[in-house]
Amino acid sequence: EGHRVLYDREVPFEIRNQTDPHDSAQEVGTLEAIKVKILIMGEEQNPLTLRIELTSENDLFFHFNHNLDEHGFRQVQEHQKLMVDFPEYPNVLIRMLNNCIKEPHSHLAVFVIEREGLARLDFIQNMEYKFVELLSCNFIASPEDIIRAHICFRYNTLKSRLALVQARLQDIESLIKVKNPSLLLQLSKAPVPRQPMK
Repeated sequence: EGHRVLYDREVPFEIRNQTDPHDSAQEVGTLEAIKVKILIMGEEQNPLTLRIELTSENDLFFHFNHNLDEHGFRQVQEHQKLMVDFPEYPNVLIRMLNNCIKEPHSHLAVFVIEREGLARLDFIQNMEYKFVELLSCNFIASPEDIIRAHICFRYNTLKSRLALVQARLQDIESLIKVKNPSLLLQLSKAPVPRQPMK
């Protein structure tokens, strides 16, 4: 689609569910490492659009995105009284996400899942005596076909990685067979410790 990846890291998020619009979000959510990908279209100094994709290793169907262009940013800027312009917005997001990784006790990323596929990411700073909301980004759940394609991509990536590891193991086994056949015999007789399935 012409987007370039600016940022691709796992960030600790607090996930909260707010399915009832009349009820405030639950006080404490679950802590989870969320993969955050920031993509831009255009030049880094002057992006045309920005997209943030959120995915989870724990839940294959967790796939949200935030899309913004300069016009949409002006509305966010006005509503949240932001002191930065759109070209600086990606770097502000990156700085906030990195703060959540480096200082998880003072910088929080709270992801509130609302009804009908809507969600909100709040960046909050713990000032010891109070919590200050620094920035809020609106997200929407990705369409089912995007989620399906994402799951297929992840599955195929793991499948090819497994094939590479199995081929490497076969090569090592062949090498041991030639160099030290008695070791191979011992290895084949040794019981393999079973790891519990996750």
